[in-house]
Amino acid sequence: MKLLVYGAGVLGSLLAARMHEAGHDVTLLARGERLAALRRHGIQLAEQDSPVVRRVPVPVVEDPADSYDLIAVLIRAHQVDPVLESLAGLHSDVLFLHAWAAGAEPLGAVIGHDRVLLGFPTGGGTMHGDVVRHRATSFVTRRVPMQIGEPDGRDSPRLQQIVRTFRTAGINAKAEPRIDARLKTHAAITVPLGQAAAAAGGPAALAGDPDAVRDMIRRIRHNLATLPTPPVPRGLATVLTLPHAVLVPVIRRFLQSPTATHSGLSNTSPATEAAELERLADQIRAQERAR
Repeated sequence: MKLLVYGAGVLGSLLAARMHEAGHDVTLLARGERLAALRRHGIQLAEQDSPVVRRVPVPVVEDPADSYDLIAVLIRAHQVDPVLESLAGLHSDVLFLHAWAAGAEPLGAVIGHDRVLLGFPTGGGTMHGDVVRHRATSFVTRRVPMQIGEPDGRDSPRLQQIVRTFRTAGINAKAEPRIDARLKTHAAITVPLGQAAAAAGGPAALAGDPDAVRDMIRRIRHNLATLPTPPVPRGLATVLTLPHAVLVPVIRRFLQSPTATHSGLSNTSPATEAAELERLADQIRAQERAR
């Protein structure tokens, strides 16, 4: 499979590096200063706060082309519209691997409904200059799969091929028949979480404010209650019923963990994070109005 990774941020860089190191034919799309840095140094990776930086020489391009079997899009939700325009005249299958609560319809309306697959990536980290500082792999993170699915939930040959290809690179990929519901659930939780962390000044600061955590839980519960389908995975429905005495300490411990520190909650580009959260919030409000 010839793969184009569209988006050279943290997650796109990690995916491209993993696929390249496993021997796959992968190219990374970037623009501007990021493209120039990748051409000079390749993808630069460091584990959390380690001083050791390794370089992965993945080929890079500035624009998409029709020579790929699959285009994996790893960008922010608010960046989708110009990406769709650049993909509209092509024929490759397109796997959208990012936060998205609006379903496949607006994506397929631009590039063709038969080209769209949905998913959500694993991994996390932050950009420090041109270096991707990614969180360390652990027993827990290895067990969290990259969810990929057809918008209609079917188990198609192309879906199985993508899952197999990613697995050969050591990526714990999994076909998810309820991918749209999973993405909506993810947005319902991450929008209040991300906005609360940004308002507090980061995840650790939010952990130190129990009242802000309680308010965040209230907003998460509201979003989950207005989902058009039950939460996926179903276990997240317990957030609607568990008492604050249980939820608040659990969430505060998570906010103080390395996982929270090396994630989008500690984003080094606050304006970018705010724009994505607002786009997702708009999508949540739209589905609430449609009920």
